[in-house]
Amino acid sequence: MRSFAEVLHSGGGPIPASWRGPLLRLAGVWLVLLGAFAADWAAMVRQWWDISTYNHILLIPPILGWLVWQRWGELRKLEPQAWWPGLLLLGAAAFIWLLGAISGLDLARQAGAIAMLGASVPLLLGPQVSAGLLFPLCYLAFLVPLGEELVNVLQMITAKITVGLTHLSGIPAVIDGVFIDTPAGLFEVAEACSGVKFLIAMVAFGVLAANVCFVSWPRRIAMVGACVVVPILANGVRAWGTIYAAQWFGADVAAGFDHIVYGWFFFAIVLGLVILGAWRFFDRPPADPIIDAEAIRGHAVLARLCAMQVSYTFALLGLVALLLLARGWAFGADRIAAPLPAQIHLPEVSGWSRADYAPAIWWEPQASGAEHRLLGRYVDGEGGKVDVFLALYASQGEGREAGGFGQGALMPDSAWAWQGPGRAFASGRSERLLGAGKVERLAVTWYRNGDLLTGSNARLKLAVIGNHLLLRARPTTMLIVSATDTPDQPAAEAISRFVSSTGPLDAWMDRVAQLR
Repeated sequence: MRSFAEVLHSGGGPIPASWRGPLLRLAGVWLVLLGAFAADWAAMVRQWWDISTYNHILLIPPILGWLVWQRWGELRKLEPQAWWPGLLLLGAAAFIWLLGAISGLDLARQAGAIAMLGASVPLLLGPQVSAGLLFPLCYLAFLVPLGEELVNVLQMITAKITVGLTHLSGIPAVIDGVFIDTPAGLFEVAEACSGVKFLIAMVAFGVLAANVCFVSWPRRIAMVGACVVVPILANGVRAWGTIYAAQWFGADVAAGFDHIVYGWFFFAIVLGLVILGAWRFFDRPPADPIIDAEAIRGHAVLARLCAMQVSYTFALLGLVALLLLARGWAFGADRIAAPLPAQIHLPEVSGWSRADYAPAIWWEPQASGAEHRLLGRYVDGEGGKVDVFLALYASQGEGREAGGFGQGALMPDSAWAWQGPGRAFASGRSERLLGAGKVERLAVTWYRNGDLLTGSNARLKLAVIGNHLLLRARPTTMLIVSATDTPDQPAAEAISRFVSSTGPLDAWMDRVAQLR
């Protein structure tokens, strides 16, 4: 067994004198960045701790430290330097944060805050050191709590895998979106069962293992690919197992067993299978250094990049200027608000009349931060009933996002569950919802901002970003037209007739919002 002194020597020993000043400056800059964007870091830490999808991220910081320690023996042979192109990287990271701040997109804010930490490394340590730290710097991306955007897609994929296996096992089943009807009962592939938390954790592991355990790029790609495909397939098998068990032991027993299995125990089994399958293909020798300082010093491109050296004073002043510009622009954009009328009303619609709003299962879309909200019901002479929800926002930003998570047609923590995409409507986003497992509702959403009419949250975000970058005040209107399916009146037909009766929808929304 090696002594501590031997371990220290193998790790590179004490910090060289040429590294002490740059490392202190880097530590100081990181403290400034963590303080300047403390709200974003606090929000991320809460997500890592409170949301099971992101619990694995708590392991990423120590992994990053270990990755740097792996490379330290070679890194200390390089000479750190201040490098002015690092300001371009830092400016790009600050711009990503700014886009998130002015659009209310937390994901961009958080990605920008993390990217600024990474960009400060080439700025203060130079291109050669950054080349040696390239993988840890890229691995910082796994600190971003990303993945919730994949939930609906993974729900649909899991449902299709599950019903396919159910049919193969001889059990009759009918699939409707994320709901599977079997003789033992109706099963839902809920958001919690989508497998997203295992997928993103497995991808993080796969990328790490690909770098640490493999040298061959085809093997690295195969490892990451396996960490994408295997958890998706395994999650489908798990869901099928629950349905299969329910046919023999009852739905309650099967659900109870699934709750025991479905957790990090399930993840450990899948992870173990992937490692077992990849073990014999590991091709990095145990004693092989992760990086080669001599090769980095001798690299012609890196040598030319080193000529772009600047003083640390210039680098630090440039960093401060970029931070002040990003924070100042975000502050100004956040205070822009369009003038709105004191009151708005749902108008008369030709061929339709207003009726009492009394749904069998209460449905009221979410519109946090909106200055005005309207919810009412219209009926026509053909027996059609539609529910209309309209929200008007003076601006978009943190806490007032028309297309934000938990906003819109699907009420969180309610009797309503997302069932799948609905019939296409021009410019709108169509969704099918299921209430209490029995009431089917179709909801179509449109957003209006300036001349834009769309059902795409991404297009709305881009429009809002454009407005805020130009410091231009434009209100946002969210319209949701919904109906429940009845034996004599399909929801899609009632919605189509209503939208046709309003005339051009963009002009109708503007009239309701009193913008025309």
